[in-house]
Amino acid sequence: MSKSNEFFPAIGELADQTHKHEERVEGAGDQGEGEEQEEKVVQEIESLCMKCHEQGVTRLMLTSIPFFREVVVMSFRCEHCGWSNNEIQSAGTIRPEGTLYTAKILERSDLDRQIVRSPSCTIIIPELDLTLPPTTRGQLTTVEGLIRDVVADLSPDQPLRRIQDEASYTAIQKILDKLKDILGDEDEEEEAEQTTGLANPIKASEKTHPMSPFTIKLDDPAGNSFVEFVGSMADPKWNLRTYPRTLDQNVALGLIAPDDEAVRMEQMKQVMIAQAQSGEGGMNEGSASVPITDDEVFVFPGSCSSCGHAIETKMKKVSIPYFKDILIMSTNCDKCGYRDNEIKSGTAISEKGKKITLRCEDREDLSRDILKSETAGLTIPEIDLVLTHGTLGGRFTTVEGILEQVYEELAEKAFVSGDSSEDEEKKKFQQFLAGLKAVKNAERPFTVILDDPLANSYIQNLYAPDPDPNMTTEFYERTFEQNEELGLNDIKVEGYEQDAEKPAETEDSEVKA
Repeated sequence: MSKSNEFFPAIGELADQTHKHEERVEGAGDQGEGEEQEEKVVQEIESLCMKCHEQGVTRLMLTSIPFFREVVVMSFRCEHCGWSNNEIQSAGTIRPEGTLYTAKILERSDLDRQIVRSPSCTIIIPELDLTLPPTTRGQLTTVEGLIRDVVADLSPDQPLRRIQDEASYTAIQKILDKLKDILGDEDEEEEAEQTTGLANPIKASEKTHPMSPFTIKLDDPAGNSFVEFVGSMADPKWNLRTYPRTLDQNVALGLIAPDDEAVRMEQMKQVMIAQAQSGEGGMNEGSASVPITDDEVFVFPGSCSSCGHAIETKMKKVSIPYFKDILIMSTNCDKCGYRDNEIKSGTAISEKGKKITLRCEDREDLSRDILKSETAGLTIPEIDLVLTHGTLGGRFTTVEGILEQVYEELAEKAFVSGDSSEDEEKKKFQQFLAGLKAVKNAERPFTVILDDPLANSYIQNLYAPDPDPNMTTEFYERTFEQNEELGLNDIKVEGYEQDAEKPAETEDSEVKA
């Protein structure tokens, strides 16, 4: 970690070093170039300008964005023709899963949200039917800056498209009109910008023109892109979803070779054929009526979501005392070291939901086993922590383990400690992380509320079978909205055979008529 900080210091530290270096150079006067070059914070390399083919200068700055990851910021400028360019590249590792960031741009202030776009990221604006495919370079900008770049890239060729392909011209012009309406630029300001080459001095977020709301999505299989949230990760306009990469995405990122694809598929095919012939894994007809015992381990072939190689997922039934049966699924890849586990309920859907409230007062309470299903939400009122239903998926761990996982997720993906974030927002989030750290270290008492509409969650009772004085369990009737979200309103387990026969009878009557 110390080496990473040495090579990739924070942006604020680089700014302080640059300021001190300039003061030393001004005070020392004329000194040797070698000493000055050694003290320079930003590395400079002579590079060929692709516009005038003269020698320009490329400046490299290795830095780290707090609570995000290490990046390399590159800037090129040619003194002969004035051409300049800049880009950003991730210096970190490829994430285990792909990420999909969604931000609702409802107000003009949302146009100031920062965007980190990696070369493998696809940007989608559904309301405009606009999709920006992956590029050859990364980008650090804002929502407004991204829109201005799109307008600048599409506008110059519009007169030519109008002559050669009028259909494309019309479709692109509709998108440009909507984008310009979002920016709120007047025609006079646009002409002045094109003639002088100067940027518009008034930011789009500071204008008073009405703006149509839209959604921006960043889909990055490498997981190295980001959209800034406001306040905390509970921002209602911001959402993050992770997903396992497909085989094609792993090949595109260079994680597996295309030649290995056919070999891997053939291996999976042979394994499945062998299991079908031997009757293993519940694939024969007789095994359907055989109950699953606690000692039996099922093995399912599959592919690793990290590297794409063939792996096996193991499943075993476990009976939790004073609770119910659950299914534990474990995946371990020998090629890349990827590991994952998931919990599923092994019983029928409960008629009522369950809300568990645990008062944690010492470290002994942190060692309680906790089963959080994929439908459960977790709340800690003392630090204003709210995990909505489905966050973190299904987990079977301890109270300390789930708090540690929440802390790691927030500390890695939070973006409010950068130089561009508001001081008040940084202070609030730092206080929140400090409170979360104190809670997971049992430095202060706190309350854990586990709310599961399907009643598939569980917290260990240390006094079982007697009641736990620090824990209360409440059963409640699910609302119609909860049943609709879980898909229970459309489930019919009795008399469905008659409903299936009715459409067939109706079709026969229509044919006879």
